[in-house]
Amino acid sequence: MRWFNPQSALAAVYVMILSLPTSEAITYSPIKPPSYPLAVRSPYLSAWIPGNSVASLSSSRAQFWAGNDLIWSVTARVDGVAYNLFGVKVPLSGTKSGTVTEATYTSTHSTFTVQAGSRTFTLDFFSPISPKNYLRQSLPFSYLTVTVAAGDSSSVQIYSDLDHSWVGQASDVSWSYSTKTTTGVFQIQGADASTYSENSNGQALWGSAVYATRPAGGGSLSTASGPSASVRQSFISNGTLSGTHAEWTANGVVGFAHDLGTTAKEVAVTFAVGHVREESINFLGEAQTGYYRATYADTVDAVSHFLDDYSDASEESVTFDALVQSTGISSYGSNYSDILALSTRQVYGGIEITIPNESLDTGTTRAFIKEISSDGNINTVDVIFATFPIFYILSPGYLKLLLDPILQYSGSDGYTKEYAVHEIGASYPNATGHPEDGEEMPIEESGNIIILTYAYQLATGKTDLATTYASQLSQYAQYLYKNGLYPTAQLSLNDALGELANQTNLAVKAAIGLATYGALTNQANYTTAGKSFAEKIWSDHLGTDAAGTRFLIQYGITPWFLVYNHYPDLLFGLDIFPEEAYNATAAFYPTVRQKAGVPLDGAIGWGQTNWQSFVAATVTGSARELLIKDLHAYVANGLNSAPFSDRYWVQDSGQYVAGDSYSFRARPTLGSHFALAALGGANTWDY
Repeated sequence: MRWFNPQSALAAVYVMILSLPTSEAITYSPIKPPSYPLAVRSPYLSAWIPGNSVASLSSSRAQFWAGNDLIWSVTARVDGVAYNLFGVKVPLSGTKSGTVTEATYTSTHSTFTVQAGSRTFTLDFFSPISPKNYLRQSLPFSYLTVTVAAGDSSSVQIYSDLDHSWVGQASDVSWSYSTKTTTGVFQIQGADASTYSENSNGQALWGSAVYATRPAGGGSLSTASGPSASVRQSFISNGTLSGTHAEWTANGVVGFAHDLGTTAKEVAVTFAVGHVREESINFLGEAQTGYYRATYADTVDAVSHFLDDYSDASEESVTFDALVQSTGISSYGSNYSDILALSTRQVYGGIEITIPNESLDTGTTRAFIKEISSDGNINTVDVIFATFPIFYILSPGYLKLLLDPILQYSGSDGYTKEYAVHEIGASYPNATGHPEDGEEMPIEESGNIIILTYAYQLATGKTDLATTYASQLSQYAQYLYKNGLYPTAQLSLNDALGELANQTNLAVKAAIGLATYGALTNQANYTTAGKSFAEKIWSDHLGTDAAGTRFLIQYGITPWFLVYNHYPDLLFGLDIFPEEAYNATAAFYPTVRQKAGVPLDGAIGWGQTNWQSFVAATVTGSARELLIKDLHAYVANGLNSAPFSDRYWVQDSGQYVAGDSYSFRARPTLGSHFALAALGGANTWDY
């Protein structure tokens, strides 16, 4: 795999060359993905660029995860000639377009190499992932570093700006400029926006967009805000900005210009982009705020620290990226490592780590995850289940941070049902309780809570979660025992099926949930009950065809179904289902593969990468090879532009063709792609 500096020591494993009409070529490494993460740190700081837009990077705009444009531009002057490098959709007279020669991604960086006149520039979009360092991980900022490579003795200036599109409003916006020592900080905020409100694209309407930088490489820094044409023209003409900060205007930008002087050396400048909300989550009426605010309560202080931390964060990213790559390769080759690297930022970019806003007490740390693009729920239990393999091997503490607010709520007077809750709020960031008419998955979520609690305990060796919520976990286990073998009509993880009775996959979840509870509490009778369920489902053919070659959607009713709920059986070594059950599925699934992959069941034309990944971990041989190969082919096929959608068409269907993404985008559920890697052990990464 070809990596950019400072990771150039890593070996090249895959390079894709795309010939452009100009006969120039772009090297995509390891592949050209549907969309590159640019600044992906929270559900509200989530900027991307479609892979197919990279060839025209100079005029292609960043996009919020929902697909709406974000104004964010970079222009460089080389010996007085201005070259648009990124995001300038309408170039001003006299400017030229830089030529992209290389695009690469790792788990934390997306990097583009652009030729501009006699000099080569690298744009490194770096979103740190540091899940064991809650301070670093909770800072709501991302880096953009623009590096001019060593070359001739040119005069070089670098300009960048952004606008109000980052706060989701087209009017009633204001901005301000402040400094801290040499750091310049712009803040853009909407006026009169309700706290905890979003626009139709899922952008936060309260809080502030932040853009900051400081002089570097011995150069000087100038600033301006005002109408975009005049601010950009000032840089194009002079290489500097006026230092005047006009009030907000609808076509305005806030901009920085770095004058690096005449230099033949490599020089880099770094910007920090972010979105800050002091009151970030409403948890049962108590405002939560970012964990970082216990140390840096002031936004200017926080972003100044973030820039100070660049060297350490970058050093950590080198190790982290190498671990993702090596884990993927050792688990199942370079195709698998490509998938993991593209998935990681999307997972952690859907989560926020918080503390109470009033006390700033880090002893009450929580985490909240958004069900991005599907329905916007907060701390959906099955979304956490779909994500948990990455936490199991990388940051198991997140399981407690995510489960604690769920169990705290469901143990209160606000929730009185005997089974586990589906989520703790219909609309992120409002964790105000499960609505009366909200979606419910009694068996699915009851089993999930038990499984996730045991995953945390097994990975950390800590029993605090199971001890604190022992009565609730016991209640859920009792519910599974009474209702799990013959489920009433209810939803499963595949809620597209609707409410069906006797769903095989739900019964499998009950069997695994009971056995897991037995392991969690050292009560062998629950393990025995789980094995009894599994024997009836598989050996007695309650949930299979008569010959025992496949699992069915419902008892005795075709079609077949992709059974993924027995993944924890293998992960935890429970030995609930016999080996022949796994051998049979490994033999069967390749026979029902469609043009672009294995569908979720025999009655539909689409598949879901979450559950394909769980199944890939439960099968071996050609079946595993097929599932990994299909997932890699889907993400590299060039048909899609949405941030890694976990649902796609596996066969042609009306206006869609096999390989097209289907509905979802940017969801954090891609932690499921680590299911195969997680079989190597819990909490094994040292970085």
